[in-house]
This record gives sequence, C-alpha cells and structure tokens, in this order.
Amino acid sequence: MEKLSQVNRRQFLATAGAVTAGALLANPVQAVAASVNGKMKLAMVGTGVRGTSFWGRAIVENYSDQTEFVGLCDINPGRLEYAKEYMGINCPVFTNFEEMINTTKPDVVIVTTVDSTHHEFIIKAMEMGCNVITEKPMTTDEDKCSAILEAEKRTGKNVIVGFNYRWGILFSKIKELLAKREVGKLTSVDFHWYLNTYHGADYFRRWHGERDKGGTLLLHKATHHFDLLNWWIDSDPVEVSAFGALEHYGKNNSFRGANCRSCAYTSQCKFYWDITKSERMVKLYTSNEKYDGYIRDNCLWRNRIDIYDKMAVQIKYANNVQVSYSLTTYSPYEGWRLAFNSMDGRIDSWEGIPWRRNELVNQAQLNAQEMSQDAKEKTEEYDEIMVMKNWNPDPQLVKVPRVRGGHGGGDVRLHDKIFKDPNMADPYRHAAGTRDGAMSILIGIAARKSIEEGRSVKISELTDIPLMAVRP
Repeated sequence: MEKLSQVNRRQFLATAGAVTAGALLANPVQAVAASVNGKMKLAMVGTGVRGTSFWGRAIVENYSDQTEFVGLCDINPGRLEYAKEYMGINCPVFTNFEEMINTTKPDVVIVTTVDSTHHEFIIKAMEMGCNVITEKPMTTDEDKCSAILEAEKRTGKNVIVGFNYRWGILFSKIKELLAKREVGKLTSVDFHWYLNTYHGADYFRRWHGERDKGGTLLLHKATHHFDLLNWWIDSDPVEVSAFGALEHYGKNNSFRGANCRSCAYTSQCKFYWDITKSERMVKLYTSNEKYDGYIRDNCLWRNRIDIYDKMAVQIKYANNVQVSYSLTTYSPYEGWRLAFNSMDGRIDSWEGIPWRRNELVNQAQLNAQEMSQDAKEKTEEYDEIMVMKNWNPDPQLVKVPRVRGGHGGGDVRLHDKIFKDPNMADPYRHAAGTRDGAMSILIGIAARKSIEEGRSVKISELTDIPLMAVRP
C-alpha cells in the first residue's frame, strides 16, 4: 500500500468534493449488497471482543442463511483459533491479510482491528476488489480519512461504517420528532455523556488509553455521539473548540503495577479487576499473550496513558446550530442527558440518570447489558422524551419501549439492514457511508487539535469536502 506521506493530499482533495457530495445521496448498504450473489461471503480482520461477538457470533447465529464466513485474520494465531470456536464456524485462518483475500475471495471484509490501522485494511480490501464494513471510528486522522475516500472513488467499491447507535429505538424516535419539527427551527443542542467507573475505566486498561492506537476517546468513543449529532441536526460541522485533560487515570495516582494479575496493590485499588473470573477473557486474551504481548488487564495508572479522561467540545454547524458536548469517564453512574433548543420549544431526553426512575441500577453490569444481543422490548418499561412548547406549561411525554441490550435495539436493526434486507425502507437515512464516517471523526480530530493548539479549528482545515448547511 502506498504510504500516506506519499499521497498528494491536495491533488486528491481537488476532486473529493464531487465524490463525497454524490456519496451522500447513495445507500452504502445497497451498494455493498448489490455486488454479491447468493450468500454474502464474509472475511474479518481483527478478532477481539467486538469482532468475535457483534460482527461474528451474532451474524453466524442470526444470518447464516444470508452469509458465510470464509476467512478470519489476526496477528495472534491463538486468538484466531479461539475466535473460530466462539463464533461456531470452521473456516481458514490467516495472519497475512492479503493471503486471506487472495485465498478466500470474499465479497465483504469486516474491519475490527485497532482503530489506527483501520485505513490499511479498508483501503487494501477495496483495492483487492472487496466491499468493506468497518467498525467506528472509520480512522484516526485527516490524512488517513482522505486516503480512504480516495480509494473508494478510485476502486468503485463501497464502505459501510457501523454506526449502530443511529438505529436504536429511542434515538430513532428523537430523529423522527426533529424531522417533523415538533418544536420548530433547531438552534442549539446540549449533549452530555457519562461513563461510569466500570465502563469508563476499562478504556484505560486497553490499547484505547494510548492515542497512537485509538486517537483518544474523542475518536474512539465520541465518534458515536458526533455521528448522532450530525444525523439529528442534518447539517455539517464547520468549526470546533475544545478543552480536555488527563486528571484521573494514568500518572495521576500514587501507585501502579504491571497489570491487575501481578499487582501488589489489589487491596488498595478500587479499580482492581480479576480477569481470570471471565472464561472468555482468559481464552481470548490471557492464554494468547505469548503471541503478541497484548495485556488485556493493564494497569489503568500506567504512565503510557496519554489520552484525555475529561472532554468538553463546542461545535458550530453550517446551519448555525450550536452544540455543547461533554464526555466524562469516571462518573458514579452511566448515562446521558440530551436537549434540543428550538425557536418554539425544547426536546429533552435522558438515560441512566438515577433520580429519573425508581429502580436500582447495577453499574458494574450496565455495559455488559448494552453490549449483549438480548434486545427484547419490555412493554412495562419505557424511556422518555419530553416535548415542551413555548407558552405551554404542559409538556408532552413521549414514551418509547425500553431496550437496553444491543445498544438500545440498534444492533439487530443495523444487522437486518446489511444482511437481511438491504432494500428495506430507510426514510431517516440510518445507513452510514464514508461521508458520515468522515464527518464524525473530523469533529473529534478538530477537537483534539483544538486542545493541543489552544484555538478553535475549522473543519475546512482538515478536508475540502463541501460542507452543507442542509443535506439533501
């Protein structure tokens, strides 16, 4: 693959505008599905938790009539063998990506590797004739983003970005209310996300805690939230200003160990995690450390951590909507608060706020529940959206069936669209392609640059994609 430093970025950007503007109108799911006959032949690169579960076992169990895994690739041969067992498949495994593509000739490649390497496999897969499904974030900097867009144009292949949050029942209902202008013209948004001391801390144990691998949580985690904002607001971001710091994890502790298993401070550390209690974690990671040296239960106080654990971002959109966003990684509870301010009223919603509902919440189990594929609606439980119009003291309370598993029910709906019925109706444009992937990460990249350089950053500094005040 041509090195990014050798790519003439300006030469690419001179033609990128027409490409990406046109791509906005296309359905990336239909484009991927249209290239295959019979069962969709899938290959996957990256066999960690996310790959083997959401993009692996869930597909095998629910879509075997439509799909077939023909190959798995990873740098860790031990993890590959366990991935086959866990997913319930029997296909060839490879430690060389190009060998896998040449041997198995898949229709679609699923990319679930370390974030900073996504571009390598996305681009190479398209160059070798495959369509691509990639985990978010699409990539971690503006040059890699440009290279992906250029490769998509050059090869004629297509990329789906796995934004499952869009498909959630609650978030989809919010989109519907906004599209119908229930409270008039949108002017500003307040969006605040809280990761608790179980889920939030876990990012700092893993490779995500090092910015050269994950690009900071402004990319790995917040890209979900930035994509939701772009989708809800239906306009492009134009300017970003941000603050961030590392004040809790990493070097901000008086003691640290090599990892939790070998730590001398287990009785003192409230964040101690015994990985050996999880059979799956042992089989996937600890039993295979000898192959690649990856430690899953790293110390979250280690000095190598160099990402932010608190972030605040201001975003201005091309249609003049303003956003105030924050991400906290050590909250006592997990959840979010969201408000849309409009000319004629306001829409509020929330999840996981303890004083909003009379039930006990096990914070240690929340993320596991969200990641599960047990996405059954509970008719006796519901989430709330409050719609309140100016001069009207009585708010309208919109009740939405509560689904906690599978990212609010979004996982199965995303999978259905890709693997079961690519032509299903999609009036609110849930399906996400490379332009959506680019717009979400460009906010995170701009926020990171703003923090590092102490200034506001215009999106046009990072790309020449034409920025639209109103998307078609």
